Amino acid sequence: MALSGIFLVAFLLVHAGLNACIWANDGGLMFNKAAHWMGGNVVPRVLEIGLFVFFLIHIIQGIVLEIQNRSKRGKGYAVKLGNRGSKWNSRAMGILGSIILIFLVIHLIDFWIPSRFGGLEKITYPEDSTVYHNLYGEMQYKFTTFPWIPVIYILGVIALFWHLVHGFQSAFRTLGVTNHKYINFLIGLGWAFSIIVCLAFIMMPISFMAGWLQ
Repeated sequence: MALSGIFLVAFLLVHAGLNACIWANDGGLMFNKAAHWMGGNVVPRVLEIGLFVFFLIHIIQGIVLEIQNRSKRGKGYAVKLGNRGSKWNSRAMGILGSIILIFLVIHLIDFWIPSRFGGLEKITYPEDSTVYHNLYGEMQYKFTTFPWIPVIYILGVIALFWHLVHGFQSAFRTLGVTNHKYINFLIGLGWAFSIIVCLAFIMMPISFMAGWLQ
């Protein structure tokens, strides 16, 4: 669970970096070129297969752990400790993970499947004669035409934020990091990573809806 989580954290960093290309505000040229390279290069395509494998492992193990935790605790605590015993997001990892899974399925249907199996319009740019899939245009269309898509997107990213805040440092603890000095550093790093990456994801639909991107 910890190893698959760390792999997915690395993926989020790459994904956020790729998506940040939309803020070049060049009509999607930089973003579509980056997406084209990711889709046409052998290494990212092989890693993409590994990504889906790790997603499945993480999801299945998460479900199994949730079931095991509930079955072992046949009777609730006599005194509810609340956040004194554990943070609410650590107790709600199953619920947060389920929200993220729903969001992931919608995200794949809206963007990944059309970009891999057809359905996207083609576009060329004066600066470059290469024909690209216009994933940027698809994002702009979906986020500005269907108000419910940005809402689901933002709610999914909020769930991801709280999932990451606990999961980031928890993964390293599981792998054996126990020194309090390192744990405190990892907690701080986890908060910083979660805020920066999730804020970048949230600002994507907001930027299109607000008309900041053309």
